[in-house]
Amino acid sequence: MSIIRSPEELKKIYDGVSEASVAKVTASLTAEYRRMIEIAPFMAFATSGPEGLDCSPRGDRGSVVRVEDDKTLALPDWRGNNRIDSLLNIVRDPRVALMFLIPGSNTAIRVNGQAVISIDEALLRSFEMDGKHPRTVVLVTIDEVYFQCARAIMRADLWNPESFVDPKSLPTPGDLLKAAKADFDKETYDREWPARAAKTMW
Repeated sequence: MSIIRSPEELKKIYDGVSEASVAKVTASLTAEYRRMIEIAPFMAFATSGPEGLDCSPRGDRGSVVRVEDDKTLALPDWRGNNRIDSLLNIVRDPRVALMFLIPGSNTAIRVNGQAVISIDEALLRSFEMDGKHPRTVVLVTIDEVYFQCARAIMRADLWNPESFVDPKSLPTPGDLLKAAKADFDKETYDREWPARAAKTMW
């Protein structure tokens, strides 16, 4: 097997970077980037720590983050599985990467930056949803922001309903858990999950 082992070898295979690919990168939010982020309800949130890498899905009603200013994004940490992998990474390595997706749009927005975790009471209360507020808020200081080439989403035909997979044809969360732990009660888990998710959404 032939393996690439240096940047020089890699660059011999690929053409040079286009002018647009360089020009699209900004150190803070333009009005256009801000607009895209403010309407994105979903993002992938990548972090790094001593144990390795994590990439967590994040979603919310409306915008998944709140734009505080042209250099700062605020991400409420709503209820989840309490593994807190991403948060544990941030307190040891502040580098983060975010990729925002907007349903129906082939343009993804990417942000690289530095994060801290806030427990400021006023900030937590400002995100109140259905009478509840997040336990923490991740504040991201933007290092760079840019849009991603649309080809990946276009190739995947991601937003075309005709390409959607029937969820009933896939393993359920209970199936996945039982595959990892043979004595797991998958039937009870799958039966109770919808009500539990609705009750613990925020």
